Amino acid sequence: MTFSAVLFDMDGTLIDSEPQWLSAETELMARYGYEWTRDDQVYCLGGPLTKVGIYMQGKVDLETPEFFTKTLIALTEEKLSQSLNFMPGALELLDELHQQGTPLALVTASPRSLLRAALSALPFTYFDVAISGDDVKQTKPHPESYVKAARQLNVPISECLVLEDSLTGVTAGLESGAKVIGIPHILQLAPHERLRVITTLEGMSAGELLNFDFD
Repeated sequence: MTFSAVLFDMDGTLIDSEPQWLSAETELMARYGYEWTRDDQVYCLGGPLTKVGIYMQGKVDLETPEFFTKTLIALTEEKLSQSLNFMPGALELLDELHQQGTPLALVTASPRSLLRAALSALPFTYFDVAISGDDVKQTKPHPESYVKAARQLNVPISECLVLEDSLTGVTAGLESGAKVIGIPHILQLAPHERLRVITTLEGMSAGELLNFDFD
């Protein structure tokens, strides 16, 4: 089939924000004498941020989960304002899809402030729809954000292709009814009939993506 719309995840799929998230997590937990490890990073990859706040608070038994969530967002936003890069091939693919007139959505579990930071770094307004974690009642891994994006694009979710890098996001995409291309970085994704895993978007053309083989 040829897909009618593409729904991009933000962190780790469109923008290379994982270094900033990791730096913020490490810095915040170091304030409480806790050394943030790779296992901690993997567990928290993709959020949701409420889960991350609960996890952090549980490791040090100080403050509140809400405090850790709010502080982590502020630290990450500061770091993204200083340096924001795109994932290999993502911006080129986004530009080509836009040039072809493909309906596009940016769907993230991150708050609206971080979504705005990413959108402001784009050289053009590519996305027809942008949905943050603040725009839904239940964020990823719940499918609400992807279902809402497809509805706002006026495209059936079954005709949408989701691009994701985390288990949380892949779960949301699959539960929505879309087909999903996973581009994981530090974890493995379990096989699923509506999931295909690739190593990078670099070199991927719009035509190849929209006609990606799921058979």
